[in-house]
Amino acid sequence: MPKIITGNIVDIFDKQIFYGSVTVEEGKIASIKKLPAINEQLSAIHYILPGFIDSHVHIESSMLVPSEFAKLAVVHGTVATISDPHEIANVCGMEGVQFMIDNGKMVAFKFHFGAPSCVPATIFETAGAVLNVNDVDALLKSDDIFYLSEMMNFPGVLNDDEEVLKKISSSKKYNKPVDGHAPGLMGELAKKYIDAGITTDHECFTAAEALDKLKYGMKILIREGSAAKNFDALIDLMHEHYEMMMFCSDDKHPDSLADGHINQLCARAVAKGIDIFKVLQAACINPALHYKMKVGLLRAGDAADFIVAEDLENFKVVQTYIDGELVAENGKSKIKTVSAELINQFDCTKKTISDFRFTAPPELRSFSGENPQGEGKGEDHAGDLFCIEALDGQLITNKIICNPIIKEGFYESDIANDILKIVVVNRYKNAPVAKAFIRNFGLKQGAIASSVAHDSHNIVAVGVDDESLMKAVNLVIGAQGGVSAVNHNKEMLLALPVAGLMSNEDGYKVAAAYTAIDKMVKKELGSTLTAPFMTLSFMALLVIPHLKLSDLGLFDGDGFKLIGNN
Repeated sequence: MPKIITGNIVDIFDKQIFYGSVTVEEGKIASIKKLPAINEQLSAIHYILPGFIDSHVHIESSMLVPSEFAKLAVVHGTVATISDPHEIANVCGMEGVQFMIDNGKMVAFKFHFGAPSCVPATIFETAGAVLNVNDVDALLKSDDIFYLSEMMNFPGVLNDDEEVLKKISSSKKYNKPVDGHAPGLMGELAKKYIDAGITTDHECFTAAEALDKLKYGMKILIREGSAAKNFDALIDLMHEHYEMMMFCSDDKHPDSLADGHINQLCARAVAKGIDIFKVLQAACINPALHYKMKVGLLRAGDAADFIVAEDLENFKVVQTYIDGELVAENGKSKIKTVSAELINQFDCTKKTISDFRFTAPPELRSFSGENPQGEGKGEDHAGDLFCIEALDGQLITNKIICNPIIKEGFYESDIANDILKIVVVNRYKNAPVAKAFIRNFGLKQGAIASSVAHDSHNIVAVGVDDESLMKAVNLVIGAQGGVSAVNHNKEMLLALPVAGLMSNEDGYKVAAAYTAIDKMVKKELGSTLTAPFMTLSFMALLVIPHLKLSDLGLFDGDGFKLIGNN
C-alpha cells in the first residue's frame, strides 16, 4: 500500500517551500505533488525535508556500536553518516572495520564507512594493528567503503611519502574521495596538500584558515562535537561559501547524542541569520553529492529518506523515514537493540602503585627541608618540566612549563595549582607507564581513566595521586575497556567491552550511565571541563598540536617527535 505524507515540502534544489504530498511506494518516493492550501494554515503545518547527514563522525566515540548510534540519531532526523572506523581499526585492524560494517547493516540507517588511511596514526605510539597499502586498497575496492578516511599524515603528503601517496592513488583509482586532516596548515603547504587529491578538512579552528583552504578548492566541514567546537568560528562563512561546506560532529559522546545531533547545528545556523536553504544544503545535500551517498534527497525516484519537522527554526523532528520505513516518531526511536558480538584486543595486566611513580632527576632528590612553596616537609617545587595545557572545547593543547611538587624523590601532582599527573598505559602488552603533567583538568581529588584514547586507544588517566591513578586504571583493565572515576570512597565504571571503545548495551542506558559518571567527575572530583572524558581521550592524540602524551612518552606535535622531560 502506498504511504502518503502531506505538509510543507522543502525543495532545497529549487529553493522553494510549498504545500504538497509525498507518496512512498516500496521504499522510494513515487511522486511529489503540489496541493492547494490556504496561506493562513501553512504556518501550522509541519515541514517535510531531506534527512540530516553527519559528514564526518567516528561512531566509536559515541561509545555505542553502530546499530545503537543509529537508534539515538534517527530521533533527531539523522538518516546517514560519513563514518571513519579509524578508532576500531587501530585496535582490531581489518576485522574491526568489518565489524562496524556488519553491525551497521543490522538496522535501518545509512552508514557510509571509509577506509582508514593512518593505522597506526604515527610511529610514536603503540597501536593494536597495522593497515598497509594493500589493506587500504582492498577496503577501497569494496562497495561497502565510500572514501579514504582522513589523511592525518599531512607531513607524509607534503614530503611525498611513497606509502601515503599510494593510498591516495588507490582512492583515485576507485573514484572515491579523500578526506583531509590538516589543522593549522595554510598557504603553499595547504595548496600542496590539497593538490595531492585531498578534498575536505574538518580541523579548521579559525575562519582565516578555512578561507585559505576554500580558495584552493577544499570543502570545509564545520565541526561541533563533544570536545572540539568550531561552529562559532566558522559559521559566518556559510553566507558566501555554503556550496563548499557541511556539518559534522567528529566525536560525540552518548549523552550529547541523546540530546541532539545535526538538527541542533541547523537551528543555531538559522538563529545566526544564515539563509534556510543554505543551511539545509550544507546539512542534507552537500555530503550526499560529495561522497556519492546512497541517500534520497526528497526527489521523485529517490530512496524515501526524509524527515518531518515542526518548524524550520528549532528543527524539532516529528518523524524520520529511511527507505520509507518510519524509524522515529515524536522523540521515540523505533529501532530495536540488536545483539552485538564482542571484539577486542586487551592484553595488559593490572598495575601496582610503583608503576605510577615519576622519579625526579638525582640532583633534585636530596631536598628534605621545609619549603615555603611546598605543602610540608620533604616537598619542593624545583625542576622545570614540559606540561600539557588542556583547552576546554579544543583538541589542540598548549606546551607550557610547570613546576610539580617533588616529595621523597618523586614528582607529584600540585593540586593547588592544578598541575596533575597524566599517564598513558599500554593496553596491548605490559610495558612501562608513560608519565607527564597536565593543567586545566581541575581535579581536587581522585582520578579518571579511559581506554578511549585517540588514536591508538591505550589507557589514559589523570589524577591527583598515584593510588587513585592505579585504582582508576585497574578498573578499566579489569573490564577490558571502559571509562572510570574514583575518589577515596567511591568508584564508578562504564564498561566498554567492544574493542575497549564501545558498549554492547542499549544506547539510552549507556547515555544515562555516562551522564552519571560525568556528573561524578565534575561534582565530586572537581573537574572544570565541559566534557572531561572527551578531553581526556584526546590528550594522547599526537597528530593534533602542540603537546601530547603517548605510551612512549611526551610528543611535540610541532616538531613531530618525542621529547625528553627534563
